Amino acid sequence: MPTSLKQILEQARALSTEDRAKLINSLLESLDSPLSAVEKVWAEEIEQRIAGFDRGEISAYPAEDVFADARRLLR
Repeated sequence: MPTSLKQILEQARALSTEDRAKLINSLLESLDSPLSAVEKVWAEEIEQRIAGFDRGEISAYPAEDVFADARRLLR
């Protein structure tokens, strides 16, 4: 016999604050599974960019220069 949502909620409310937080986090993570794939791709991209910078293949600009350019473009 399947457990109803109402029963699950009642059981969840009976948990300690810490266990409820863990349950909420686990449920939210289960909704984000497609995002995990995106995050994995971004992590790989970041690693490639860092490696390229370390090898001298990618140059960097000081943040203050980037922000100054952005402010100029917004005027």
